[in-house]
Amino acid sequence: MSEDATFEDGREAPLRLKALDGEDLSVIASLVQDAVFPASEMRWDSKARRFAILLNRFRWEDAPRAQARKRPFERVQAVLAFEDVLRVQSQGVDKSDPDLVFSLLSIAYTPDEDGTGRVELTLAGDGVIALDVEALEVVLRDVTRPYAAPSGKAPSHPE
Repeated sequence: MSEDATFEDGREAPLRLKALDGEDLSVIASLVQDAVFPASEMRWDSKARRFAILLNRFRWEDAPRAQARKRPFERVQAVLAFEDVLRVQSQGVDKSDPDLVFSLLSIAYTPDEDGTGRVELTLAGDGVIALDVEALEVVLRDVTRPYAAPSGKAPSHPE
């Protein structure tokens, strides 16, 4: 009889995940919960229909191992990219200060009947970034080596 794999069974490798539906997106959302990023690291390329953020995400997948081995919790820089974006709107997001740091709390997807939909990124402090998408396609890709979390602590565990 075989058992399901656990985080501890995984190998140390950068994440590269793709979401094409709401269920897939919930996995990515849990891995980027409590990620932080400066305003200067958000990009909307209307011609390419891509919205991307270079963020510093907490390595939730490594937290149980770090705690068990009594080593520092880690963060890693990752690109969170949304494809087929038709429109970007924001509320409570001050983009004028490039040094302002945002904290990503959650990502939600609401599909429309015609296959389009809306992705909402909720930020700490009541900020929201809304993306109208032709189809859901989201990629999360780690782009640096992990580093010790500056706070030395884990954020509240994702739901």
